[in-house]
Amino acid sequence: MAKQKTLHDAFYETLKDVYYAEKQSVKALKKSAKAAEHDELRQAFETHAEESAQQVERLTQVFEIIGKPARAKTCEAMQGIVSEMEEDLEEFEESPAADAVLAACAQAVEHYEIARYGTLKTWAGQLGYAEAAQLLDETLQEEKKTDALLSKIAESINAAGTPEDAEPSKGKGKKAA
Repeated sequence: MAKQKTLHDAFYETLKDVYYAEKQSVKALKKSAKAAEHDELRQAFETHAEESAQQVERLTQVFEIIGKPARAKTCEAMQGIVSEMEEDLEEFEESPAADAVLAACAQAVEHYEIARYGTLKTWAGQLGYAEAAQLLDETLQEEKKTDALLSKIAESINAAGTPEDAEPSKGKGKKAA
């Protein structure tokens, strides 16, 4: 009979998943920084790429705390998000909406990471890994801060990506009285 899986097993498997995802995020952020036209967006990508590299180091510390080797497990979710970003980069390249699309893709990454780090932090606490929970919370707060910054930047980028002559969609889908 197979050994029953525990919360510790779930924690370790998710940690390996996030380790892979974070490494992919560093690559995607560097690529996004090169593609971004908007200076503030480019700077946000560059800054978060540096933060993400530090987050990978924190994850390595968490692996040490739990006494397991730092190993990556392919993260299908991150692969999908990065693949979608690459498709969008090609499709919207040199269009007025390119930076808005980049910001949206970056936020998809952030939202995934926020969900995962929130879970890992909670599980670390439940498993008695207080130091790991603190490290994971530090990363979680950085991810939330980056998401908020991207939202702020996206407001101006999205407006800039709208053609001047575009009509707002007022009244569409409503019956005339």
